Amino acid sequence: MTLRSLLLLLLLCLAFLPILQSKLSADYYEKTCPKFSQIIQETAVNKQGITPTSAAAALRLFFQDCFVNGCDASILITSNFYKKSERDADISLSLPGDGFDVVNRAKSVLELECPGIVSCADILAAATRDLIVIVGGPHYEILFGRKDSTISTKENTDKAFPLPRMPLTQIISIFGANGFSVQEMVALVGAHTIGFSHCKEFADRLFNFSKTSDYDPAYNPEYAKGLRILCENYTEYPTMAAFNDVITPRKFDNMYYKNLQRGYGLLASDSALVADERTKPFVDMYAANQSLFFHDFAHAMQKVSVLNVKTGNEGNVRDRCDSFKELLT
Repeated sequence: MTLRSLLLLLLLCLAFLPILQSKLSADYYEKTCPKFSQIIQETAVNKQGITPTSAAAALRLFFQDCFVNGCDASILITSNFYKKSERDADISLSLPGDGFDVVNRAKSVLELECPGIVSCADILAAATRDLIVIVGGPHYEILFGRKDSTISTKENTDKAFPLPRMPLTQIISIFGANGFSVQEMVALVGAHTIGFSHCKEFADRLFNFSKTSDYDPAYNPEYAKGLRILCENYTEYPTMAAFNDVITPRKFDNMYYKNLQRGYGLLASDSALVADERTKPFVDMYAANQSLFFHDFAHAMQKVSVLNVKTGNEGNVRDRCDSFKELLT
């Protein structure tokens, strides 16, 4: 390809960016559903008050939805007799129900207030942001106007989302394929400052780890001891789980990065961040500066929120978030 061709291609790509931005806007529902923001916020506050794990649940749901075929609420679809949806993929089986519940609660109120107007994809994006703020995290602006996907399939879902046992290089590759730098990835993984993980996700680091050590030496010894006691019978009680941030589990802050420096990284992917020269400088930077973490996290979340969104005729607005819209013939 000649230099001239490369320049033309670059100009074409730059010219395309405003098209997406023009279809999404901060005031998308200002006239069609004026109480949109108020309803989302009230729903988020009520849900978080009832179930303190709701923020982490929505954040996990939002990430997976956006990384798998874009921010289009395809993750919310329930499988039927004929087709398995994303919710039946292996990585989806551990998704907390509270994430789905907060979206469904908001949708029910919005359908009464302004029926057929607000997409489930926009609800998930807005509710996630509001829940992050409620637990102490940064506020960031969101553009609205997403349409809900008309497709949700189980196939290839597991390959599109980073998993705890993946090598760090593979995780970096997945983020990179979605347009995120290594620094942005480290900032986004800071979401682990809230939420929990089931013992099965890290038990291989606790029992019979190697010939020389029962547990992964990357763990702080006392931390490993506590986790071994907690997860001792995890095969008998598969719901057993540990907080991702053992110090401030329900507060969105930079403690996650400080924990990594102390050997309190729960998942293998967590510990890898502080051991790899590609990511450790950013771990240390965010551990030392919470304001910088919040700034970078907010910016990266804005990028996540517009990943491969559907607009216009590319999707529709579902009546229910867990089932496709029935089209009249």
